[in-house]
Amino acid sequence: MNHWDVVVIGAGAAGMMCALHAGYRGRRVLLIEHTKRAGRKILMSGGGRCNFTNMATGPQHFYSANPHFCKSALKRYTPGDFVEMVERHGIEPVEKAPGQLFCADSSQPIVDMLLTECSWAGVELRLSTRVDEVDVHEAGVRLATSGGEVVADRLVVATGGLSIPTLGATGFAFDLARRLGLAVVTPRPALVPLTLGEPWKARMAALSGLASEVEVRCRDGRYREPLLLTHRGLSGPSILKASNHWWPGDEIAIDWLPAVEDIAASLRQARAETPSRTPAGWLGERLPKRLSQAMTEWLVPEASFDWQMRLSNCSNRQIEALAAGLSHFRLKPAGSEGWRTAEVTMGGIDTAALSSKDFSVKSHPRLHFVGEALDVTGQLGGHNLQWAWASGVACAAAL
Repeated sequence: MNHWDVVVIGAGAAGMMCALHAGYRGRRVLLIEHTKRAGRKILMSGGGRCNFTNMATGPQHFYSANPHFCKSALKRYTPGDFVEMVERHGIEPVEKAPGQLFCADSSQPIVDMLLTECSWAGVELRLSTRVDEVDVHEAGVRLATSGGEVVADRLVVATGGLSIPTLGATGFAFDLARRLGLAVVTPRPALVPLTLGEPWKARMAALSGLASEVEVRCRDGRYREPLLLTHRGLSGPSILKASNHWWPGDEIAIDWLPAVEDIAASLRQARAETPSRTPAGWLGERLPKRLSQAMTEWLVPEASFDWQMRLSNCSNRQIEALAAGLSHFRLKPAGSEGWRTAEVTMGGIDTAALSSKDFSVKSHPRLHFVGEALDVTGQLGGHNLQWAWASGVACAAAL
C-alpha cells in the first residue's frame, strides 16, 4: 500500500510519539527513518540513561524567537502524562536531580516502549529508507523514497536538527522549509562544551577530568552547577547551560566558590581567627586539591602577593583582589565543540509560519513540522525530550 493517511519522516522522539498517537486515532500511518535503527538519539540521551522528562517543564525553560509558541503543546501534554505511559510499561522512573526523571540503567526501555506503542497503534515502520523528494500540494503529499513512491494526505517532518551527525542528524527539515519559502532562524550548536585557546587549553588539559561546583555567568545566563575541565576546554552542566547564551567573542565569568557568599569577608574572618594560615591553605580547604594548586598559579592579584604568606600579612586590598579573582574569573572561549557533541540545535524553523495548535504550515496545511527542527530549544535536564513528546502529541491530535 503506497497511499497513507499520514506519513511521518523521522523515527526519533517526536516522530514516534506523533506516529503512535495518530495511529490510535485510526489513521493509517507510515513512519520512515533513514538510518538502520529508531530512536538512536534517545538511546544516548542522559548519559545513556535517558532523561526522559522534567516534572518542572514549562515555557520558562525554553528559548525561541516566539516564546509563546510552545505554551499550548506543553499544557496539553504534561510530564505527568508521559510518566503515566512509562509506568504502564513497567519502567521505574529514577529522579537523579529535582524533577529530572531517568531510566534506572539504560535508555533502551524508552525506545522499546515507543516501538511497542507504534506496533499496537498499527504504525508501519520502514527503516533505512531515504526520502529524496517531497512534493506538497493542495490535494496531498507525494514522496520519492529509496523504497518507491509514497502518497499521503498529511506529512509530518520530525527529522530533528543538526546535533550529533554521527547519529544520523541532517539538515533535511531546514532544507525543505527553505525550499517552501519558510524562514529558518540560523541554527547553532546548543548544550555544547566550550573550547579554549592557548594557554588556557593546555592549563585545563593538565586538569582534564576534574570537576567542581561553580557558578558560570554568560550574558543573561547564570548557572550554579558542576563544571568539568577537559582536554579541549570546559564542559559539565554549568557550561552546557551557559552555552545557550554564548556567542563567539563573548567572555564567561566563573565564581569558583559559589558556596562562599562573601569571599573577602570569609578571608578577613580567617585572618582574624587563624592569622598564621596561608591563602593557599584557605583555598585548598574549599576546592579540589589539583584545582586549588593550579589557581595559585593562575591568580596573582598583586606583584607583592604570595600564596604562602600568612593571612596576617595580607592587606585588605590584597584580600579584595583575591576575592574578585575567585568570584569573577574571566575566560574568552575560542569556540564550541560544535555539532559533533551538541545535545540540541538552537534556532530552527521560524514558528511564525506554523500553527501552535497542530504544527501545520500555514501556507501548506497538509505539512507539519515537530520537535527539534523548530525554533524551540529547551534547557538541560529533560525539557527537550518533553518538548518532543508534547509537540508530537499536539500534532497527532489534528491529523
